[in-house]
Amino acid sequence: MKKQVLMILAFISVYLFWGGTYLGMKFALVSFSPALMAGLRHMSAGLILFTIGRLRRDSLPSLKEVKNAAIVGILLLLVGNGLVAWSEQRVPSAIASLMVASVPLWIALMNWRFGEKKQPSILQMTGILLGIFGIALLVLKSSQGGIGNFDIIGLMALLAASLAWSAGSLYSRFAKLPTSAFNNVSIQMMTGGFLLLTFALFNGEFTRLDVGMITNQALWAMAYLIFFGSVIAYTSYIWLMKNVNPTWVSTYAFVNPIVAVFLGWSLGGETLQGTALVSAIIILAAVIIITLSQRKR
Repeated sequence: MKKQVLMILAFISVYLFWGGTYLGMKFALVSFSPALMAGLRHMSAGLILFTIGRLRRDSLPSLKEVKNAAIVGILLLLVGNGLVAWSEQRVPSAIASLMVASVPLWIALMNWRFGEKKQPSILQMTGILLGIFGIALLVLKSSQGGIGNFDIIGLMALLAASLAWSAGSLYSRFAKLPTSAFNNVSIQMMTGGFLLLTFALFNGEFTRLDVGMITNQALWAMAYLIFFGSVIAYTSYIWLMKNVNPTWVSTYAFVNPIVAVFLGWSLGGETLQGTALVSAIIILAAVIIITLSQRKR
């Protein structure tokens, strides 16, 4: 019963809080460059979680567990999150959201080939494809630039980010990781955050930062990204990947854009088109189909 409650709370965190990170990143990028923003976010969250783990006196991980957690951090945060942040300078957010929505498909295929080696059922694949269609309808209709307004290099970076995130998610499910969730996630975040900050340093992002021009809105956005987007939602995601079927967990990619569009309309002054409501119905239907397909397997 306790595990079921934790699972529900974890899904709510991943669905809602990660959906809010789109608007949070938009506000934060006004004052921070991509790698610097992502690095500060993950390093800060990692230090918070590491401190909690030490206060709880959680058992220290072995060197093998540290290495595996670091690999997950590199795949998910350095490559995955880092490339998404970078590509949004070249690709409209609508196209970026669509590429991120392909994660469930890659996870299902990778899980079939390298993970549990179970071929996706027709019902499961139907749900995945339907969800991607709903995301496409949502982001393409809400994008002012339309489908032709994107940079091919940015698009390839998003594809690489989606593949890295999918691979890291599956690796975290099967690799031997620290038993303490706080130690596990903090190692991932500090690894990804340190490498992102190192890149930002050599890329001159620290010298370009004007502290006096940092807005209060950007600071609040960073606080949201750190505490809700990373400390709570990311920890929930890693826990779900270890305890729930990965294809089921990947349905967050269908729900996050609904939350992002709503927050963009209500708080960011963005237009919410009628098509978004139709897309929301399609996306939620896809989530239900994938959920039912998991219970039948």
